[in-house]
Amino acid sequence: MALKEFYNSGSSASRDDSSASRETTRASRQPGRHRVRRQQPGVPAGRDRLYEIDLLRITAALAVVFYHYTFSGYAGHLTSIAFPGVSTVTRYGYLGVDMFFTVSGFVVLLSAWGRRPHEFVISRIVRLYPAYWVAVTVTAIVAITLSRGLFKVSPAQYVANLTMFNSLPNIANVDVVYWTLWAEIRFYLLVFVLAWIGITRARVVTVLWLWLAATALIEAHVGPAGLAGKADLIVQSQWSHYFIAGMALCLIYRTGFCWQLGAVLVIAYGNAVYQAIKFAHLVSDRYHQALHPPVIVVVITVIFVVMTLIALRVTRRFGRPWFAVAGALTYPLYLVHAYNGFVLFNLFGSVLNRWVLLVLMVTGMSCAAYAIHRFVEVRFAPRLKRALLHLARPGPGS
Repeated sequence: MALKEFYNSGSSASRDDSSASRETTRASRQPGRHRVRRQQPGVPAGRDRLYEIDLLRITAALAVVFYHYTFSGYAGHLTSIAFPGVSTVTRYGYLGVDMFFTVSGFVVLLSAWGRRPHEFVISRIVRLYPAYWVAVTVTAIVAITLSRGLFKVSPAQYVANLTMFNSLPNIANVDVVYWTLWAEIRFYLLVFVLAWIGITRARVVTVLWLWLAATALIEAHVGPAGLAGKADLIVQSQWSHYFIAGMALCLIYRTGFCWQLGAVLVIAYGNAVYQAIKFAHLVSDRYHQALHPPVIVVVITVIFVVMTLIALRVTRRFGRPWFAVAGALTYPLYLVHAYNGFVLFNLFGSVLNRWVLLVLMVTGMSCAAYAIHRFVEVRFAPRLKRALLHLARPGPGS
């Protein structure tokens, strides 16, 4: 489970919103369907970096890491090392993915605001793919050479995974956590459409209500099952409430609170609790371990409350610049920790104390994440961006 945005570029409101402001000014002077309206006078545009988001992202990533290392790895028979005491708490760590999706709804819309469609697409490609390509390659190599048959990766599976669209032909992920990226990409499609027609507050609010309605229809099993299944490929009724809530909170952050956005949040919260409890039953059945609904409700409530406080700018004074450093590790840490970690647990579990190994694993994966960020995202991603922008630039005759 996860992600995106959980992604570093999204949480940097300073970089994205300031570039969006420049694009808004530029686009407002140009005719065409991609024109974006100017920010209304007196309305805060949110140009400060949201350090609080960075803290949430790394917190969510570590929750998922500890969920895999101390609960699901053993419960799912992927490792032989149990943590019976701490797992009573860390078994709820998969809810870090729920936070990821809420953050993604917020920061991806914030990042897309004022950008032209091709600029939004390029920004997502540059953000997602370089670290992902490295993670898929490393995980495939480790699975083939060190997992002793626990994880199998075929050449076709590896190549399909590099596209990030392997779920379309129903090709398995190289690592279990990659499923969240497919959910993110489908969300990006919706934001791309908004960028294409021009992102405005009114249009986003309309999309949110339509998305809530589509979610309700699918959950109520209205219409033919086959049609609903195909529609749910885009609607994502199991997770839509988090993206919807994040987008509503982005509007609150940019333009202020109103009753419509408050209503969207309340409905999204109610559906989030409903779906989270239902999903918890599936997790319980899979691992034959109890998950308590009151705990689920508390965690979901905390996610919504904290994100709302951020959107209302209540938490600004708690942000610290070093949060950005930790937040930068979130995406690569999420990508590399799971199957690679299980393999290493199995290799060294018989020779190291389990607690020592756990500390070494979390530290080692964090170091690997830093290396990917420092030497791939920081160095290679800008070159990829320049190349893609060059390809997207209209030719002399166009």
